[in-house]
Amino acid sequence: MRAVRRKDGCAAVLKRAFVAPDPGRLRLRAAARAVLGVGLAVTVCGFAGHSLVAAVTGGLAAVLALFTVTDATVRGQAVTTALLPAVGFPVLALAAALHDAPVARDLTFLAVVGAGVYVRRWGPRGHSLGVFAFMTFFVAQFLRTTPGQLPELYAAVALSLLASSAVRFGLWCYEHRLPPAAVPAPPVGRGLSRTTTRQAVQATAAAAFALVVGQLLSEQRWYWAVGATWWIFVNTTSRGETLVRGFRRGLGTVIGIAVGLAAVVPLHGAGVPTAALVAVCVFGIFYSAPVSYTWMMLFVTVLASLLYGLLGVLDPGLLALRLAETAAGAVGAALAVALVLPVTTDAVTDGWLQRALHAVHACTAQTAARLAGDPTADPAPRAAELEALLGRLRTAVAPLVHPLNPLRARKARARQVLALLDDCAREARGLAAVAADPDASHDARLTAACRRVEAAIETLVGAVPGKAAEAPTGASAGAAAPGHHPGADRALVHLEGLERALAALAAPLVRA
Repeated sequence: MRAVRRKDGCAAVLKRAFVAPDPGRLRLRAAARAVLGVGLAVTVCGFAGHSLVAAVTGGLAAVLALFTVTDATVRGQAVTTALLPAVGFPVLALAAALHDAPVARDLTFLAVVGAGVYVRRWGPRGHSLGVFAFMTFFVAQFLRTTPGQLPELYAAVALSLLASSAVRFGLWCYEHRLPPAAVPAPPVGRGLSRTTTRQAVQATAAAAFALVVGQLLSEQRWYWAVGATWWIFVNTTSRGETLVRGFRRGLGTVIGIAVGLAAVVPLHGAGVPTAALVAVCVFGIFYSAPVSYTWMMLFVTVLASLLYGLLGVLDPGLLALRLAETAAGAVGAALAVALVLPVTTDAVTDGWLQRALHAVHACTAQTAARLAGDPTADPAPRAAELEALLGRLRTAVAPLVHPLNPLRARKARARQVLALLDDCAREARGLAAVAADPDASHDARLTAACRRVEAAIETLVGAVPGKAAEAPTGASAGAAAPGHHPGADRALVHLEGLERALAALAAPLVRA
């Protein structure tokens, strides 16, 4: 069996955040564009004569628009961005009007939390609008928004969205030159078994706990606990994922507070150095978010410290309170996923694993059809879908491979499965490249190899344990090839690599 080892700890987290592969420099582009877009938004607000509070509100709106809008097409992104004020403005008005009615304010905030999670069932657009609605209510608490400020805040948000959109869709629209990413839809069910419905209930329960504890800690800054709970539930599905995300959020907050004490408190809100550090934090948030939640939270915490410094209320006690509120939110999330409609890590992992194996199967079938002469067959989208599914599977498996997981044998099996699936993805990419080669053509050996791969996958996704290892291997099924072609030979190499990886997967999956 193959042993797979990986270093853990702070050094590994730092490496994943800043030395991780960045194909096409997409993370670098997104981070640089975010700095430009947010900087332009704040500058436009300044030239329009808006107050500091309005400029902060507009800048945060630009950050959210650039960070959360992830539709598959540029047109879809533009539509979602245009819809943000439609949900943000009413929520902002409601939050401003309820400051003097704590009970109604709290109940409304919980309703926004539940609705914001529930609308994720409508895909990336629902997710973006839900996040924007929640963060609008949150920002109203953060800035103590009053009804009299609404016209200026509306204008600042509108100007900021226009400015950031001018950068995203005009000045620097690199998505036009990139193929759309294959993003798998989340598994769905009915009623409370549906992921978004279950998570809406969990998030509301967790937010209620965080709200109560947060108000016991501070009558003015209680909303940090609710915010911590909200963001822990983003992009998590199982109990284990949520617990790991809560731990990483706490770790990032602790490090961010240390940085804030050392670098932000001494600034006393000075304009130029604060603006420079804000730009660094925005870049760090966008650059680290896809690969390290801990580092993203570090930058978010430092950014919050900088904003409090600009508003003239930053001190060490406030940073300590933020840590306590974050802990309250993490505890609320942990209790909710453990006690309210819990879903185990194994159940979620198994679902994503089966989808990944089906993607391997589809890629193999499309390759065979293309090499047999079908011009409509194309394995490239299936290979891209497999990459996206593996990314989601890594998130699901994170609790099993976490350094704090005491189950060493289980951790080793999870790492082995991930490594073998990475091998499958590499071979699938190779098959897609071969299928695009005009010199590749039909070879009888390919049909036999594809059948062996399909049999191995069918075994792994629900047939008889151990049968995958009994599938014929090597050249035993390919002796009757009528001809040899360069493309067919390369395809065979990749298919045989898939066979080996799938046969090796049988053992850890049966033990798991």
